[in-house]
Parts: sequence; C-alpha cells; structure tokens
Amino acid sequence: MPSRPGLLQWSLLLALGMIWGASFLGVEKALESFAPITIAALRIALAAVILTGASFAMGIGLPKDRRTWVFAFGMGLFSNAIPFTLLSWGQQHVTSGYAGITMAVVPLLVLPLSHFLIPGMRLTPTKTLGFGIGFIGVVVLIGPARILQSGGGDIENIARIACVVASMCYAVGTIITRLAPQGEAMAFSAAALIMGSLVALPIALAVEGLPSAPTLPALAGMLYLGVFPTALATIMLVFVVKTAGPPFLSLVNYQVPIWAVIIGMVVLKEELPSSFIWALGLILLGMAVAQFRRRL
Repeated sequence: MPSRPGLLQWSLLLALGMIWGASFLGVEKALESFAPITIAALRIALAAVILTGASFAMGIGLPKDRRTWVFAFGMGLFSNAIPFTLLSWGQQHVTSGYAGITMAVVPLLVLPLSHFLIPGMRLTPTKTLGFGIGFIGVVVLIGPARILQSGGGDIENIARIACVVASMCYAVGTIITRLAPQGEAMAFSAAALIMGSLVALPIALAVEGLPSAPTLPALAGMLYLGVFPTALATIMLVFVVKTAGPPFLSLVNYQVPIWAVIIGMVVLKEELPSSFIWALGLILLGMAVAQFRRRL
C-alpha cells in the first residue's frame, strides 16, 4: 500500500507539472520540421536510449523477469505510444482548450480504477470532492467558451474523441505502473520506453516516412521533449506512483494547464488570462482537499 505523500513526493509532483507544462512549447517548436506522429515516436526513442544507457552505466541494467516486461509493455503503450500519438494528431484539428480539459479528466478516471484494482486506494467522498474542485479550476482557467469552440477541422469530432481516449490511456498507464512487480525504477522506466518506441517508430515510418533535415528550433524542441517530459519524467512518474499511488500522481494533470499558461506568458509573451488567479486557487484547494485525512 502506498504511504502518505511526503515532501519528496510533493516536490516531484510540482516538478512534473512544470516539465509537462513546458512540453507544449517543445511540441510547438518541433512541429516546424517534424510531423506529429514522428514527434511522438522520436521523443520516446530518444528517452529510451537515454534511460537504457543510464541504467547500464549505473550497474542496474534491464529487468530480468518476463512478468516485469509485460507490465513495461503495458506502460509503454498506454503512458507513451498511444497517448503521445493521439494527442499529436488530435491537436491538429481541435483547440488547445479542448485538449487541455481532456487531460484534466485523467484524475477522475484514475479514482474508480484505483478503487477497484489497487488495495488501499479506496474512493472516499473527500477525495471525490477534492478532484471535482480541481477539475472546476481547470475549466475556469481554460474557459467554457474555449472548450466548446470549434477548431474548424473536417474530422474534428474524431479528433475530440482521440483526445479523450488519450486521457483514458494515461489513467490506465498509471494503474499498470502501480501494479507492476517491485524493482528498480530506472530499469522499469527504460524497459517501458523501449517497448513504447518499438510500437511507435514503425507506425511513424509507415504513416509519415523519414523526416527531413530539421531547423535548430525544431531540433531543440525535440531534444527537450525526449530528455525532460519523457525520459526524466518517466523515472519520476514511476517513483511517485509506487510510493504515493496513482490518484496522487493524477493531481499533476490539474497543474499542467497552469504551468502551460505561465510558460506561455514568460517565453511566448502571451497575455495572462483574467481567470488565472481564481483557477489557481481552485486547483490548489482541490489538491489539498483530495489529500486531506481526518486524524482521530
């Protein structure tokens, strides 16, 4: 049973929100030279090379038992290959507001899955209230009008479904990670990324072919995506899920839109939404309520 989150888990959760929030900027730069599915495949493959090399350099290596590899395949598929591909493709046809709000649905999907599949992760009224408050905060941040706004694509309805399915995949991926056999987080993370790249690379080559020579900003964006929100974040994700549980990790999906707004304001000089302070307050309140435990 996961323990009560401590300072380390909260710090990692905050760092994950910042890293994943900045991934929007990385994708924007990478799209200058790379097609969407290729971006997903290359970031997974790059992260797999980094973590595998680091794992062997540390004397850890890769998992030895077949059962761990089965769970690694599940994580690589549902936490990387499928959602990265669906979101990269879907965001060509839907607004960023809609894509953002579907990511905020992840905690609401993790709650019932954890309740039925993970011992000790019971669904309580307090947790449900906290996650609901956080979800409302994300809606306030993005704005109902932007969520429902049409992006004008001919296949927009399919793209909307793709974004929702991607959020469902993330929820399933965290549950698979928690249920995986105990072992070195580095080895399991590397194995998951190896399996994810074996799935994503052939699809990218078959659908989009070999990429052309990238521009420097596109290459920088791709390197960021591979090193930070994929390689480093995977290790952090595995550790947090194993020590604090999937519902706690899923709180990061309420932070990502906040950091995306802040980074967009600082780096891209975008205007700060008028609803930012209210949304931030609701999200922080929801996170606090979700983790509240009455002491007898």
